[in-house]
Amino acid sequence: MKRISKLTLLLMAAASLTACGRVVSNSAPAAPKQPALTAPTTTVSGTTEQTTAEDTTTTADNENSSEAVTTTVTDSETAENSTVSENGTASNSGSVSAGGNSAAPTAQHRAAGTAPSYGDADYAPAPVQYDIPGITYINGVLIANKSYSLPADFNPGLDPTCQAQFNKLQSAAAQEGLNIWLASGFRSYDYQDQIYNNYVARDGQAAADTYSARPGYSEHQSGLAIDVNQIDDSFIGTPEAIWLENHCHEFGFILRYPQGKQSITGYQYESWHIRYVGTDISYLSVCQIHFLYYRHITAPP
Repeated sequence: MKRISKLTLLLMAAASLTACGRVVSNSAPAAPKQPALTAPTTTVSGTTEQTTAEDTTTTADNENSSEAVTTTVTDSETAENSTVSENGTASNSGSVSAGGNSAAPTAQHRAAGTAPSYGDADYAPAPVQYDIPGITYINGVLIANKSYSLPADFNPGLDPTCQAQFNKLQSAAAQEGLNIWLASGFRSYDYQDQIYNNYVARDGQAAADTYSARPGYSEHQSGLAIDVNQIDDSFIGTPEAIWLENHCHEFGFILRYPQGKQSITGYQYESWHIRYVGTDISYLSVCQIHFLYYRHITAPP
């Protein structure tokens, strides 16, 4: 696994964040703030999952495919901190509450303009991390973009915590009369290969690279990305799209390819694509998120 210095990134960020916008008015200041209680991290080694908060492993960008998740986490369940060794033996240490399904805590933090802390009902825990060769973590965040790819055989399915938090997001939107559904979640390397090559055949490679990830370079292969509703520009400006952009951070998601950040993300604006990162990161500003985690973009491979 590679390691990228968090101190170096933070020092660079301090000098450049003054001109950056924010996702929402209640975004947190400068750098990811540690909650009052320390949330346990989940690490998976070998072919399963492992979590070491500051690791960097090399990743790839694969996009959407709704494959079944073997583990389901409901709002009332507790997601345990687990380590899986290369021989498949699992051990559990510590537990993280998946959070209640009441909308009251979210409304309370929304009104106060503050992020939930670990232990709060609406705190979104960080996703599981993997100690697998070929996966990249920067400051504890799995990176899949035009610079960092994922192994072709990396097939985690949709992350259970991501699914559980999306269910909460969906319910909260429904309470406001909005209909948000999962259109595309996990995508395997092979499925992304089909999608990308179909776009290349239709529009040419240069155009396809602006809106579709090459196989191995899609966030969907990470199991942490979800496309909602209409996966095209017709979703832009709809009540659901506006609500999603303003509230997805309350459930641990970010709008991964925001308007105006095309030169950083390498992709066109996607109002339908959200990425699960957990509360500690989702409440940061757009600029902070992209500087600290996603600025490592090069030309397509």
